[in-house]
Amino acid sequence: MDLAGEVSRVPGLTAGPIDADAVLGWRDYMVSGYDDSGQVGWIDSTGATFVRGTGRLAGPRTVEVSTPGGGTRTLRAEHAVVVATGSVPVIPPVPGLAEAEPWTNREVTGMKRVPDRLVVIGGGVVACEMAQAVRGLGASEVTMLVRGGGLLGRVEPFAGEMVAESLRERGVTILMGRNAERVERPEPGGEVTVHLDDGTTLVADEILVAAGRRATTADIGLETIGLDGSGPIRVDDSMRATAVPEGWLYAVGDANGRALLTHMGKYQARLCGDVIAARARGKQDDLPSMRDRADALGAPQVIFTDPQVCAVGRTEAQARADGINVRAVEYEIGNVSGAYLLGDGYKGRAKAVVDQDRRVLVGVTFVGPGTAELLHAATIAVTAGVTLDDLWHAVPSFPTVSEVWLRLLEAYGL
Repeated sequence: MDLAGEVSRVPGLTAGPIDADAVLGWRDYMVSGYDDSGQVGWIDSTGATFVRGTGRLAGPRTVEVSTPGGGTRTLRAEHAVVVATGSVPVIPPVPGLAEAEPWTNREVTGMKRVPDRLVVIGGGVVACEMAQAVRGLGASEVTMLVRGGGLLGRVEPFAGEMVAESLRERGVTILMGRNAERVERPEPGGEVTVHLDDGTTLVADEILVAAGRRATTADIGLETIGLDGSGPIRVDDSMRATAVPEGWLYAVGDANGRALLTHMGKYQARLCGDVIAARARGKQDDLPSMRDRADALGAPQVIFTDPQVCAVGRTEAQARADGINVRAVEYEIGNVSGAYLLGDGYKGRAKAVVDQDRRVLVGVTFVGPGTAELLHAATIAVTAGVTLDDLWHAVPSFPTVSEVWLRLLEAYGL
């Protein structure tokens, strides 16, 4: 994100140079210096037992933990084992790339200094967010290598186009359709040379790989219960592993591959905990039927670029591919009075994808500064299947950016 650009939009404030050291210091404060003792204290306060170490399944309802002191502890579950091992970045099989010690999302967000030159492999969320952030923190050269024809391929095309325009305005170079063929880093911590498929080369101080993620299931002992750990653990709407008929194994978050988003992993964990508790008491879980829609239809996402990209549900293309009779409408958010009050030159766009047969929203996208605060209303509408006829009576306040909801309804018509 261009922090100075964000400040300049606030009336009465002027943008100045970014103090990168202060920003990184604030980052360290916000993550408690990467010390998890506060979370450990929270776990202890719930009555749970915290065991630090590396855990692996060792048969049905059994987990073996290798503790930091070199010992082994065996845990046996009476009711359930929950896998919440997350995911790890994918490193493409480019010769020399792995040996060059590339940054991933972990290293770039935890960087101790801002590199002067950065090459980014990828055009997705992490690639866009971090390219903009590193450039905004003072890097002189940031170059993105994007295999496809656009950025943010899983959202509406206009969103990627607006982010690409913003990145270029801020001095980020985007090379569309370019691939790294070979990477060299002769000295640890030294310069990185990236050889491209068009015969040119890039030289940088660091290289960031943001080319997707895979579930961390390969070395957690799934083979001891007859499962393959080569991919996500498939689960039902209760987060119970479908391949374990006894019903004691659950998987939440990135480990099940349903929605690789922190807030969705937390939602799945809450749901999973309620299910396990109900079944432990010998009761059928009576959780709301909407749980089968939360991942498939209503997984919201905010991409923290400038402008922000916020989306929930299906894109227009996805909805059509799913056989839905859709009609999409768009509206320039800058034309709403509330957006004008935020500052001159507010630029943003909203798009609603409507199932014409049911007259409900199946997808909503907002792009613009601060649009993340509009997303939850869209998530409710999509997940709950609120009809357009009902939305007409959910009146937005004047003068706020949320009036864009009224404008979208007007654009669609009765």
